Amino acid sequence: MRANAGTTVPEGSERWMRDRTGPLPPPATDRPQEGPAPPHTAASAGPGTFTDLTDGLLTVRACEGDDDAFAVLVRRHSSPLLALAHHLLGNRADAEDAVQDAFLAAWRQLPEFRHGASFGTWMYRIVTNRCLSTLRRRPRALPLDTVPEPAAHDPGSSPPRVAETDAATAALAAALGELNPEQRACWVLRELHGLHYEEIAHVTGTSEQTVRGRLFRARHALQEAMRPWR
Repeated sequence: MRANAGTTVPEGSERWMRDRTGPLPPPATDRPQEGPAPPHTAASAGPGTFTDLTDGLLTVRACEGDDDAFAVLVRRHSSPLLALAHHLLGNRADAEDAVQDAFLAAWRQLPEFRHGASFGTWMYRIVTNRCLSTLRRRPRALPLDTVPEPAAHDPGSSPPRVAETDAATAALAAALGELNPEQRACWVLRELHGLHYEEIAHVTGTSEQTVRGRLFRARHALQEAMRPWR
């Protein structure tokens, strides 16, 4: 099936996306990475020989309506995007919905894609916007798994020490839940995904000055909330 320059999505879009790409993989690890997934020169899975093409070439093919090329892009970028959505929304189910919706929106919007930015950065922006829309409709409360899980407890740790670590993790999750969505997004993109200020500004559609201001307020709020645990 070929779409008309990326503007036509088949009926039953969600099922089509799953059929073309398979199930979404687990989110990437919580270890910060330097920005969105870099352009790939190869991939371990995907239709045909497209796995040997760079993101740039795949995007050109996808813009021409080639859904096989787009399927490879989905496979390459799903894991870090799921991690981002999970960090912002706090649970796997909502994260999967956000990323699935984002890829469907990207397929429809391919004619609007500007090749000055990487496909990965573009997808970070779409996913972030999806998550922010969801967060603005929610009360300010997040599940515990919003923050990265703490490192495995040392078998030699005392029960009080283990309890203190778990309580501190819960306190951080609660503090993140009190941030407004924009501050939370900037903090997650910077501290958990390692994006630079310029990249965060592009992803969130704001200026670097705005990003710095949101990060400053988010860090200050989190430092105050975590003061009893220092």
